[in-house]
Amino acid sequence: MPGRTWGASAPAKVILLGEHAVVFGKPAVSVAIGLRLRCQIRPGTISSLNGIPLGPHDHSYVSACLAKHNAPPTAVLTDSDFPSGSGLGSSAAVTVALLAALRSSKDGFKEDLVAREAFEVECEVQRRASPIDTSTCTHGNGILVQRERGENFLWEISRDTRRWCVHDLKVPKMTLVVGFTGKSKPTGPLVAKVKRYVDHNTFARDIVDEIGDVTMEGVRQMAMGDLEALGRNMTKDHKLLAILGVSSRELDKLVSSVLPYSYGAKLTGAGGGGSMVALTDQPQ
Repeated sequence: MPGRTWGASAPAKVILLGEHAVVFGKPAVSVAIGLRLRCQIRPGTISSLNGIPLGPHDHSYVSACLAKHNAPPTAVLTDSDFPSGSGLGSSAAVTVALLAALRSSKDGFKEDLVAREAFEVECEVQRRASPIDTSTCTHGNGILVQRERGENFLWEISRDTRRWCVHDLKVPKMTLVVGFTGKSKPTGPLVAKVKRYVDHNTFARDIVDEIGDVTMEGVRQMAMGDLEALGRNMTKDHKLLAILGVSSRELDKLVSSVLPYSYGAKLTGAGGGGSMVALTDQPQ
């Protein structure tokens, strides 16, 4: 990284269908949205983030990215259009943007390698993850993650006994409205909470299976451009996620408030706070 500045950016994302279930190998659908996180790197005397020295336990995602590339002391600068903990993929975006900048400083950006490395970083930090966020922030557009290879296949990612095939997904013209609760929750503990529930409860496993079925229905509805049916499935997905215990009073209130004006709405991301996404033709 000889004496110059390298930069990259990554988009925010919203998961339309399938969060949490995707961690167990079920399908999920996500789309990139028009908010971005920008990252610049340059050589430094010590590694730092936005001028603050990085300690061994500070800013886990940034530290893990630098360690993965055995980076020399590096000054990292970030600027984001969206807050962390909002359910819009802030950890995935900073991970992808930083890894893309690090790769560009050496042998150039390679989309599939960045997606795989970003997933590995999220697994390292969160202990359990899926590639839906990191693949969406790497590739943009719409993303379908499922077990089998299908049309518009991009890459495959494996972990333990789980396998995800990542696909580019054509997204029909739609209007999404995102509402932030103002409360942030870290992803890792929520993912771990659902895993404990699923590991010890057959009912929870049935809910995860049902989320997978709802997601594949949504994929077919997107292909047909049937936004009303897609919205109904988003609302159904929210109710299933609430049963898994990852909604909140604030999220439920936001969803209820927009349902009269939308095709459907749901929490997006890990839940517990963060954001809601609504599919609507009345964005005002």
